[in-house]
Amino acid sequence: MPRVRQKRLLTLRHYEALARVSAALNSSLEPAKVLELVLRSAVELTRATSGSVCLINPHTQRLEIEAAVGLDEKARELQLPIGRGVTGWVAKTGRPLRVGDVRRDARYVAVRDEVRSELAVPLVVADQLLGVLNVDSTRVRAFSEADEALLMALAHPAARVIYNSWLHATATQSARRLEALLTIAGSVLASLDLEEVLQRVTREACALMETKVCSLMLLNEAGDQLTLRACHGAGEEYLRKPPLPVDDSLLGVVVRHRRPLQVYNVQEHDAFRHTELARREGLVSLLAVPLEAGGRVLGTLNVYTERPYRFSLQDIKVMLALANLAALAITNAQLHAKVLQAEEQLRQTERLSTLGLLAAEVAHEIRNPLTVMKMLFHSLNLEFAANDPRAQDVRVFAEKIQQLEQIVLRLLDYARSSEPRFGPVDVNVVCEDLLLLCRRKLAQAGVELRRELARGLPAVEADRGQLEQLGLNLILNAAEAMPQGGTLTVQTAVESDGRVRWTVRDTGVGMTAEQRAQLFTPFLTSKPGGTGLGLAIVRKIVEAHGAEFEVESEPGRGTAVHVRFRAALSG
Repeated sequence: MPRVRQKRLLTLRHYEALARVSAALNSSLEPAKVLELVLRSAVELTRATSGSVCLINPHTQRLEIEAAVGLDEKARELQLPIGRGVTGWVAKTGRPLRVGDVRRDARYVAVRDEVRSELAVPLVVADQLLGVLNVDSTRVRAFSEADEALLMALAHPAARVIYNSWLHATATQSARRLEALLTIAGSVLASLDLEEVLQRVTREACALMETKVCSLMLLNEAGDQLTLRACHGAGEEYLRKPPLPVDDSLLGVVVRHRRPLQVYNVQEHDAFRHTELARREGLVSLLAVPLEAGGRVLGTLNVYTERPYRFSLQDIKVMLALANLAALAITNAQLHAKVLQAEEQLRQTERLSTLGLLAAEVAHEIRNPLTVMKMLFHSLNLEFAANDPRAQDVRVFAEKIQQLEQIVLRLLDYARSSEPRFGPVDVNVVCEDLLLLCRRKLAQAGVELRRELARGLPAVEADRGQLEQLGLNLILNAAEAMPQGGTLTVQTAVESDGRVRWTVRDTGVGMTAEQRAQLFTPFLTSKPGGTGLGLAIVRKIVEAHGAEFEVESEPGRGTAVHVRFRAALSG
């Protein structure tokens, strides 16, 4: 309506009402009081039955009643999508609308049965539509052109109040979020404990974004799956959800495209993998942003609301800032862990170097008495009949003296890093010799021995002495894992690819995942008086032979160690 014509339609009474509103606007900093005055003036001057100020919720794009006169509680809870109803039509078009008889207008949405006419005008500031000022009446054609002009005049100060209050709220929220981000940055970056960092980030993100749940997912080493690493606000079922494939999931899109993603309602989104879980957990809207550091994506940071919500540009910027902080903190924690690991490896290397020098010195001292023992043994000229069990013992005794001499020589040659001497070795024969050597120790420990040696086993390309050292360590470790006795099974077999498998299995205490991860760490031992070198030596022998080593173990269910060797070439 042209402003000149609008002025002609306004009466002195109207101008007095506008002056009161203007005075209230200048004297009051409370938007709610100003809106109530505007609304009461509108209802009184237009002789309406009721009225309301409906604002557009930017997150849901629905009209919600901010202030009302003459409406019951049920009517106040009404929310209309833009375009629906008389107020929805005004919000969509930005033009005022007078309906003389709502029963004849298809756009009307009945709130109260007694309403017969309605008048609604847009609330606009700087070409931005904020909402709708609305009055209705129980009389047919209750509102005139002058009433429309009055509502348009009242809409301007009302819109200005709403706009200023939004600006103030936005500025206050921005200041609060900035302060919170600075606090979070200090606390997160100060910690070098990765798990603590992850949990703190999700907890702080929930508080900062005022959301129900925050989760942090990290890429696995292969980069093809996202695994939940930390979460705040979710139930046990959510915490147990499986990893997400990067190439076929919503969060995978965030990783692949390296940009934020928001979903208005995950419960109704076809690409969301856990819609039923989202319904049970009460998760609705999602905002996910990438965690990036050093030019690579580490994972995603995700927040969920419990009501439909459209995240603003400011929300996304805050989440990206928080994600950058989290990525930096994660990188720092990971680097710190690597530094500690490198320091520990350096210490172990130094200890191994010292041990090598000490071992060489000890070997030199052992060599002389060992030579004497060897000479005396041969001088005894111990010969027994072939069917005498002592003949076998004498043979084993002679071989072990020879093996001890070879070990001493290897220790003396430590500085030259001598390589193993390879040749065809029958693993079954090595097993039989070792079990003969250990039979008394196993019997004393209450360990029942089982042999499952495959017939026709091909020879392997190996150093026999080192193979015996490997087997002896495995058998002794297995026996020590059964302090109350048990069953020790030594098994050989030929696998489908032609490799020879040597298995040592016990029914002992077993190992946890953490113990398995540190299995080959030198000097790490759980045995009283142990050195922790046994399996470190085993690993070195396995690597020197190009073999494969596999451990199967569970606490309370024993351990099985498999070593796989290449068969020796025939001919």
